Amino acid sequence: MKKLVIFFGIFLFFFSCSVKKAPVFLKVDDIKIINIISDTIRLGANAYFNNPNDVGGKMYTDQIKVIINDAAIAQVSSDVFKIPSRKDFTIPLKIAIPSKQIFENKKNGILGGLLNVLTNKPVKVQLKGNLNYVVLGFKKEFIIDTIEEIIIKF
Repeated sequence: MKKLVIFFGIFLFFFSCSVKKAPVFLKVDDIKIINIISDTIRLGANAYFNNPNDVGGKMYTDQIKVIINDAAIAQVSSDVFKIPSRKDFTIPLKIAIPSKQIFENKKNGILGGLLNVLTNKPVKVQLKGNLNYVVLGFKKEFIIDTIEEIIIKF
């Protein structure tokens, strides 16, 4: 009987504290220029998420591409960070954009996107890639594919 109670307790623990849903992507905001050097423009941004699960964990990005106005321009980098359970959380993102991609001659390319930024017109920003979520030694991969129209203000 004692073994049955222990088994039932362990069974209940594992199935009540499970990862049922992916962290919910809310928005990307607070986009700002960190620095500009001759070959690279570095941007910073915050990605806002909500964790609906009963357990926290760790999350890291793996090859999330930044696509602005249908042109892939950069990849996002971020450190491994802890996720609280049942709360909203923010992930600081670092984006490095090669300057040569901004000034390439493409129809409606990145330079056109920069002109939209300067005139306060919305810019279509797409984040596409994988988000890795690690809980209790188990890894789950979530696909991020979101498009937002944002206005970057200086």
